Amino acid sequence: MAELSKRERMGIPRQGIPTQDPAARRTNFDEVALGYTLEQARREANRCLQCVKRPCTEGCPVGVLIPDFIRALRDGDLDGAVRAMKEKNNLPAICGRVCPQESQCEASCVLAKTGEAVAIGRLERFVGDYELERRTCPPECCGDTGKRVAIVGAGPAGLTCAVDLGILGHKVTVFESLHSPGGVLVYGIPEFRLPKNMVREEIVYAAECLGIEIRTDAVVGSLYTIDELLGEQGFDALFLGTGAGLPSFMPIPGINLNGVVSANEFLTRVNLMKAYLFPEYDTPVKVGQRVAVIGAGNVAMDAARCSLRLQAIRAQETGEERGEVHILYRRSRTEVPARAEEVEHAEEEGVLFDFLTDQLEVLGDGRGNVGGLRNIRTKLGEPDESGRRRPVPLEGSEYDAEFDMVVMAIGTRPNPLVFNSADDVERTRWGTVVADEDSGRTTRERVWAGGDVVTGAATVISAMGAGKRAAADMHSYLEGEGEPWQQPGDE
Repeated sequence: MAELSKRERMGIPRQGIPTQDPAARRTNFDEVALGYTLEQARREANRCLQCVKRPCTEGCPVGVLIPDFIRALRDGDLDGAVRAMKEKNNLPAICGRVCPQESQCEASCVLAKTGEAVAIGRLERFVGDYELERRTCPPECCGDTGKRVAIVGAGPAGLTCAVDLGILGHKVTVFESLHSPGGVLVYGIPEFRLPKNMVREEIVYAAECLGIEIRTDAVVGSLYTIDELLGEQGFDALFLGTGAGLPSFMPIPGINLNGVVSANEFLTRVNLMKAYLFPEYDTPVKVGQRVAVIGAGNVAMDAARCSLRLQAIRAQETGEERGEVHILYRRSRTEVPARAEEVEHAEEEGVLFDFLTDQLEVLGDGRGNVGGLRNIRTKLGEPDESGRRRPVPLEGSEYDAEFDMVVMAIGTRPNPLVFNSADDVERTRWGTVVADEDSGRTTRERVWAGGDVVTGAATVISAMGAGKRAAADMHSYLEGEGEPWQQPGDE
């Protein structure tokens, strides 16, 4: 294929990705985005200008060699694309689906300055899927160092840390409190965004190649304490990647009524426990006829879209009306923190958005159940510490709305159970671990931490980046090459 000029590359339109029709997909949990064909992928890859300064790589939290894998894909060298991708990213099929590329690598793309960025995430997904099907680039261990490392939590941060340490030759054991590894990838993100068989295959494949042991139903803080793992259990180092799975609720009257649930509980039942397939699977889930989801992040979108599908499935089975799902957000659409693609998909599927509204009370139906919400209109004031404009209540604008289910999706915090007998691991007032941003070192020697347990709820790729940085520092320390242990923030 003849080399295209810069002008010719810039003239290629960004390739759309095929998706399920909205009317069809709201009745099933199959994946919404269907992925590129090889022809579409290579055409999109041809848009890349192969910039010398590589701003896209600088915008990636794990430093994926983006121009390298795209060039290989463009040239038809798919195995080379996999090798370039997996040099920095152990889970490309997953990241290609759930990472916010539009605010990271794609935001830094030169083409984004005057038009549309290269669809880096969609190309990453294509390469990841190719690797999943063919297994052309298995991770390989460098040799046995004789060191043993405990990883607490099998989410994105913990798995990334485990794989990197396994490649470097350390004996790794992962302790996961749930019955399946994957963390938020399996309990939080719905099947229609991230198929669970893909997550399982990525994890099992890497673990088998590197001899990583994964112990499920193993609750650190109960089964073992951090002291015991680093003491009598004989581990030389420990990484905390337990995430932030403890839900938050609004401090308003009526919050304890039946029908008020956290998005975490709801999504765990639907995703990990496969409640949408009840009674084939044992876990049922109740969804209201009029559902209010409080919040507008990705978790809120997932909860709303799951609710919509469960309503539609029920309507098909019973013949009743499908119901409504509302997202209530105290700011405007401009401030919505969820990915633009997820908001667009939610709207296409029929989720309703009530902007500039805050909640004062959950109203009961007189029988202990949710009957509605008492809300108040808001306007936007000056920016707060998050950089978004602060919502200001409008006096006298209170109004009531009927709902029979309320899903709280307003944030999460780390579960404190893991810190039993670990008072020397310093935490903030929000319950997150104090750790050095570059190395992951905590206030306790031989304990590192990364991901949501340090930052609070964030992105999959940022958690993976923290896992990679910690693994590199853990390796240096275990090999006797690291700096002396210091408190996080010390010079």
